Amino acid sequence: MADRKVRLKLLIDTSSQKVLFAEAGKEFVDFLFYLLALPVGTVIRLLTKKCMVGCLGNLYESIENLSQNYIQPNQDKNSLLKAKAPALIQVPLLLTKEARLAPTSSKKFYICTGCNRSISDDPSAVCPTCLHYSEHGHSSRNINIEVKYIAPPAVNTSSSNEGGFVKGVVTYMVMDDLLVKPMSTISSITLLSKFSVKDVGVLEEKVVDLTMAEGLKLLNASLQSKAVLTTVFLGNTGA
Repeated sequence: MADRKVRLKLLIDTSSQKVLFAEAGKEFVDFLFYLLALPVGTVIRLLTKKCMVGCLGNLYESIENLSQNYIQPNQDKNSLLKAKAPALIQVPLLLTKEARLAPTSSKKFYICTGCNRSISDDPSAVCPTCLHYSEHGHSSRNINIEVKYIAPPAVNTSSSNEGGFVKGVVTYMVMDDLLVKPMSTISSITLLSKFSVKDVGVLEEKVVDLTMAEGLKLLNASLQSKAVLTTVFLGNTGA
């Protein structure tokens, strides 16, 4: 797939080599908020097990190596290893195709052909409706005929409906620690005071393009640092 880019403007304190904040549009903020919807298993797969802090990578590897013989018949390892986020928003511009919002294809559903009313994810389940009739001389039935799940249509972000999570009517301020708020002149002045910037000559604006590669770096940094933008764009891990 073509590498998508999202542009944002950084305000950098050159004296400390630290990003104070970024001016960003709707697409970048949607991407940040979308990260909250990613299942843990997807995060581990995107960043690889070795990059994970703590023991979650070991859990992922344990499921990978566990034989299907030990898994319940109505379960699939991929439902955890390759879990999909719920269909809340459709804006994963900076992640791999397999991480995009979509219903899981590994989950299977079954229907009772006796009454066509009962659905289950367990092919050994007995239809309660048909079981009721069986008590009156009719045969009971298992819910064991697989049916196809039809996903809802994806949001068309090119239409008048913006899609995503936030509105695109304003510019957003994204702090180095990923705190997000609508941009305003007053908030910018307040921040300069907060960071004790007395000489505006040390400030530098820098326009950067966030690609899929930086998107993954940002996801990784957000799990380990409170200076995410500085880490990703300036390479200053000690900020």
